[in-house]
Amino acid sequence: MNKKIFKIGRRSIGSNHTPLIIAEIGINHGGSLTKAIKIADAAIKSGAEVIKHQTHILDDEYSYHAKKSIPGNSNKSIYEIIKKNSLNAEQEFKLMHYVKRKNRIFISTPFSRKAVDRLIKFNVSAFKIGSGECNNYPLVDYIAKFRKSIILSTGMNSIKNIIRSTGIIKKYKTPYSLLHCTNIYPTHPDLINLGAMQEMMKKFSKIPIGLSDHSKGISISLGAIALGASIIEKHFTHSKKISGPDISTSIDPDQLKNLIEGSKEIFKARGGKKTPLKEEKKTMDFAFASVVSTEKIKKGERFSKKNIWVKRPANGDFSPADYFKLIGKKTSRNIEEGEQIKIKDL
Repeated sequence: MNKKIFKIGRRSIGSNHTPLIIAEIGINHGGSLTKAIKIADAAIKSGAEVIKHQTHILDDEYSYHAKKSIPGNSNKSIYEIIKKNSLNAEQEFKLMHYVKRKNRIFISTPFSRKAVDRLIKFNVSAFKIGSGECNNYPLVDYIAKFRKSIILSTGMNSIKNIIRSTGIIKKYKTPYSLLHCTNIYPTHPDLINLGAMQEMMKKFSKIPIGLSDHSKGISISLGAIALGASIIEKHFTHSKKISGPDISTSIDPDQLKNLIEGSKEIFKARGGKKTPLKEEKKTMDFAFASVVSTEKIKKGERFSKKNIWVKRPANGDFSPADYFKLIGKKTSRNIEEGEQIKIKDL
């Protein structure tokens, strides 16, 4: 089935293209532009094509109730965390400008209308919608109307919710892709649920599907790529020695480099049909066998399981597939022990 063309900027994404690895800076910069640029630079040097940020504008994103809402991986309110770890418009613009000067793609996740408006002014090439906003249908609608490419994460949501959100996106004819996700930080392997990603691949067969991976390390991401993921999103930090809300789920430069290289290798290995390759011919010649005599056979004597067998290499006239057909046939000449049986011997 042909898939719709999905692009972020100049980058085409889908099953016929090398998987896209997104380096998620998120809020690992702790509200520091200097640190944000340092993290972005480390990701770029590791080979990242896309650097992703989070655009937070507190007054439009949170009600005062958020000051009492404590995430599972923290002892502080989500309001306090975001207030401390967000960049203002000027800082975020400088971060984006730095990424673009390095000839990389900058995208961000807006969590409010004001955040969307900021990113529109920045002229970002795409929006990432987080799992928490997958069922925020008013915000999905607000984002989709700009008709910029959307990557929609779907953690904590059902297929029913995803269908409703994608219905809104399709209403505006906005290009989109979907990411499976488990929103536990970090996510233990037995909660990743890659089967859900495969279910999404079947349900949304024309859309690029990927994984927003909150597990530790890169093994789960590589496994997802082997199963057909077109996009992998991983939190990233230049150093695991720094503190931050998402450091526990982040990969470092060496891991990112290995993930990118691994994704390219796995992409090349995907697909194909179960049939011998022409490149295997040289190996076939010595690894396969031919029918040979196991003792002296006199002219006129019949071939039997006692006097013929199959042995390497495969350059004889008869292969193992012919062995049983030869049993009972008469030889037309004297054959020495160990000789390959020839067509002229019949």
